[in-house]
Amino acid sequence: MKDLQFRRHRRLRGSASIRKMVRETHLHPEDFIYPIFVVEGTNVTNEVPSMPDVFHLSLDLLDAEVDEIVSLGIPSIIVFGVPNSKDDVGSSAYDANGIVQKAIRQIKEKHPELTVIADTCLCQFTDHGHCGVIEDGKILNDPTLDLLAKTAVSQAEAGADIIAPSNMMDGFVAAIRFGLDEAGFTDVPIMSYAVKFASAYYGPFRDAAHSSPKFGDRKTYQMDPANRLEALREAESDMEEGADFLIVKPALSYLDVIREVKDFSGFPVVAYNVSGEYSMVKAASQNGWINEKEVVLETLTSMKRAGADLILTYHAKDAVRWLNESE
Repeated sequence: MKDLQFRRHRRLRGSASIRKMVRETHLHPEDFIYPIFVVEGTNVTNEVPSMPDVFHLSLDLLDAEVDEIVSLGIPSIIVFGVPNSKDDVGSSAYDANGIVQKAIRQIKEKHPELTVIADTCLCQFTDHGHCGVIEDGKILNDPTLDLLAKTAVSQAEAGADIIAPSNMMDGFVAAIRFGLDEAGFTDVPIMSYAVKFASAYYGPFRDAAHSSPKFGDRKTYQMDPANRLEALREAESDMEEGADFLIVKPALSYLDVIREVKDFSGFPVVAYNVSGEYSMVKAASQNGWINEKEVVLETLTSMKRAGADLILTYHAKDAVRWLNESE
């Protein structure tokens, strides 16, 4: 045994201090984007049944939520709206006095330094729950683009710092870029949901956003989870059309895609740690099957290690508290 040759990797794991010295990937509060759901009405603070600790908030209760986010040092939020009224073309998505537009104005008035991202889609605002205009049971691509551009412009007029289109119609980034530029918002970036898979992990979000499709599914516009090369083609299209950030959604089952999109594009890549990923951790934690803190921080670290520059996550507030405890 005395002549046995091997490397002593454990030397760099001998203490917490040494492990911290050689750690390759770090989480910081500025890595996180926190999602919030705003609703009509007053004094509304309803917990989403399938997403513990995630709430629907009316505008009169929104300030306290945003104050907490800012106090934790989280620099950006994304706003999702749940309107009272819906129609077949999602008119309240591009209403200047829609719930999202009112929320953005209110947030920016009190916290102008906070980066406010507007989710730009139609599914929460249509009575059929699909992300586009429907004719004879088909989701029409090109007529939908006009509505998306109108929605993005109205959100920028309300004060959104970044537009995040999520609807996966072909040409959606080009249409929104054209609409923003024409309206004078040439400096407003687009954070495109460039690589969005038709995933079963979205279930709890549809519970939160009341956006389940009334018929069929979204597989004609969201991607087949089995496809890797198609993800790169989608990312390339959005880069050519004017996207400034690229989102990969979901994150945890698609870490390989995050890495490839990062290496391929060189663009800022955002991992969307989606509702199903969040809810599974919460459920297991509440049953005492896992250590929530350790699982969450390990999961978020894996997304950064895969190449994500930013992580959109419902765990953001807890993660920041845990990171602060460890310092």
